[in-house]
Amino acid sequence: MKYLIVLCTLFITACAIPVPVTVSFPSSPGKEVTVACPQLKILNDDAKLSDVARITTENFTTYYECSIKVDAWNEWYAEQKKIFEKAGK
Repeated sequence: MKYLIVLCTLFITACAIPVPVTVSFPSSPGKEVTVACPQLKILNDDAKLSDVARITTENFTTYYECSIKVDAWNEWYAEQKKIFEKAGK
């Protein structure tokens, strides 16, 4: 009987001991979002009109692809920060 009382007392006091919980902020979703955007192409001084159109199109494509990637990263980060802050309260 004494052993049962001692055992119950140990269980109750063990449950009452606070355990520190450390929460770490989530890591990035992948390597693709941490890679820098490529440089835009520059026209030569003697560029033809067809070169101007081609390089302009390539630059717009590069810019918008990078813009989508950066916007997605910012949205992901903001959402993760909200979740992190709610969990910390």
